[in-house]
Amino acid sequence: MSEIASTGQLRMVFLRYALVAVPLVLLLGLASGMLAGSGYDNAWFAALAKPAIMPPARAFPVAWSILYVMQGIALAIVLQARGAAGRTAATTAFVIQLLLNLAWSPLFFAAHHVEAALVLIVAIFVAAAVTALLFWRVRPVAGVLMLPYLAWLLFAGVLNYEIMRLNPGAEALAPKPASTQISL
Repeated sequence: MSEIASTGQLRMVFLRYALVAVPLVLLLGLASGMLAGSGYDNAWFAALAKPAIMPPARAFPVAWSILYVMQGIALAIVLQARGAAGRTAATTAFVIQLLLNLAWSPLFFAAHHVEAALVLIVAIFVAAAVTALLFWRVRPVAGVLMLPYLAWLLFAGVLNYEIMRLNPGAEALAPKPASTQISL
């Protein structure tokens, strides 16, 4: 027998990695957004002027869910490639870009730092591009799965820039917390 593992065994290894990686990446992404109060329900965000190219509210959870699932599948493909040159570097790059990604919603929606969030998107894009390249070197299909994410990051960067441009001093637009003091 010249094969190390059968096709069925390789599929099962991929499935095991995918069953962990996909939900993990998806849940981390969703948790970051939820904990930061991201979206149109955020009072601060609702008060901002939005660019004409701003998608409707329902587009964001759908797009990000699809992108996180694709990232999880790409990660599972790379993790399955045991013994492949560059696997560790690709996985490390993925973790770095994911951590940067998870920091964006708290920075933008919770801390209201629009300019810093734009700088962070640029860093996420660079880290994701490096990840896609390293994934491509391990398994080309994994690199291809990262391309829609890169495209969305470019679009998100444009949105972030436009919000920054349309809302100078956006940090100051944060609603004041309600007072619990009773005035007599």
